[in-house]
Amino acid sequence: MRRTARLLTGTALAAAAAGLATAPVHAAGAGTLEVYPSSVAPGGQVTVNTAACGDDATAEGDASAVGAGRFTLAPSTHEQDAIGQFEVPESAQPGTYEIVASCAEGGKRVTGDLVITMTSTRQQVYPRGSVKTGVGGALGPDPVQTAAGVAALAVAAAGGTWLLHRRARGDGI
Repeated sequence: MRRTARLLTGTALAAAAAGLATAPVHAAGAGTLEVYPSSVAPGGQVTVNTAACGDDATAEGDASAVGAGRFTLAPSTHEQDAIGQFEVPESAQPGTYEIVASCAEGGKRVTGDLVITMTSTRQQVYPRGSVKTGVGGALGPDPVQTAAGVAALAVAAAGGTWLLHRRARGDGI
């Protein structure tokens, strides 16, 4: 029983070590295309950048999958990245799309994913003003009329309290 457990444990550890040894080599050679924001609603602006093209290199981007067409990535002073932008068309459908960039020198190709959602990440707009429901609000949103209404209610409450107090004492009306 122990021998079987040791054999299985040793095999699992060897497989894990082999996987860890090959993972960094694969990731380092691939290069990446960073997409920001990674999730956007139709009509939104998207920025992409990559350091895969090296110093002072340009790249041609392709967002045809989402319907935005081709765009240029130009050299940037930020960490030697090539940066470009495109706008997602209003007609874009929800889903995940592959954005591609090809370096001008060397022809290296890098990809990144863009998720199109139907909800916008823009700040929510809240309604303002009064609601025309036909119930209450007869005075309208005028502050002077509102203050007069509040004053009338205060006088009525004070008078009612005074009458109830007199009745409780037995003075009568």
